[in-house]
Amino acid sequence: MPINKIQFQPGLSLPRFLAQFGTEAQCEAALEQARWPSGFVCPDCGEHRHSLVHRRDQKVWQCTACRKQTSLTAGTIFEATRLPLRLWFLGIYHLTQPKNNVSALELKRLLGVSYKAAWRLKHKLMQVMDEREADRVLGERVELDDAYLGGAHPGKVGRGAEGKVPFVIAVRTSEDKHRLDEHRPWYVRLDPLPGFTKKALVQWAQCALAPDALMVSDGLACFAGAAELVSSHERVVVGERKSSELECFHWVNTLLGNIKSSIQGTYHGFKFDKYAARYLGELHYRFNRRFDLPPMVQRLLCACALTTARPEKWLRSAEAWG
Repeated sequence: MPINKIQFQPGLSLPRFLAQFGTEAQCEAALEQARWPSGFVCPDCGEHRHSLVHRRDQKVWQCTACRKQTSLTAGTIFEATRLPLRLWFLGIYHLTQPKNNVSALELKRLLGVSYKAAWRLKHKLMQVMDEREADRVLGERVELDDAYLGGAHPGKVGRGAEGKVPFVIAVRTSEDKHRLDEHRPWYVRLDPLPGFTKKALVQWAQCALAPDALMVSDGLACFAGAAELVSSHERVVVGERKSSELECFHWVNTLLGNIKSSIQGTYHGFKFDKYAARYLGELHYRFNRRFDLPPMVQRLLCACALTTARPEKWLRSAEAWG
């Protein structure tokens, strides 16, 4: 059996990571470069000219034009943090380099912080990942399926069961729409929905599917809404068969099985109805960047620098499809 080149690729080793980001000064320099690659830019007026003000151990940039003062972390996902940047960078490392996902409880142990601090760090980074993937549009051949997140609950089972979050999984499989033997999974989207209705699928497809895409789905009625927005739709009525038995749904079923195994193996309890979007966002962010692991730390850092502050109150009030 040939070696899987993606699984056996060299990632960013921990010694190499620590050599780059092992001190607070190195992390501050990296964040400054990620936030202002061409030099300081005032967040209020866009002016480049500035002076530096030192407050205790903090460096503050003061705009020459409007006198606005800005710290390195103000206006980013790191705003108001009490954790040193080196722990944030370690968190970024542990969320991007290992093969398996890392829970907030495991981060607590790895970083030596309280569970509450690890939870905030984990959810802020997952929020950045989810927002980064929000604009991804899938074209070419796209396999589509409906799925649910949530554990066992008493009462109704299957579609419509309480405590379960519906989400759509879409997998772009290849450059060639019509050659099944050439299909490989390239990119994926995992998006919670308020329900599997035609209206919900239309709204989702407007953001997620390219007009020239070939959409492959089962006979679920709501998929007809999404089909109206793409050039062609291959509708496969599964009937008494299982979709996993059909070659045309091979990759969407394979990824769905991997996703559920990953969640069940890593997270032993979270509020599906509130945080599903973030956990799914982390999964498709990591999958879509699996071809080149070492730059993922720097790429996520840049995304963190461009993402505005997300206070804990906001994090805890977010809804799955809000």
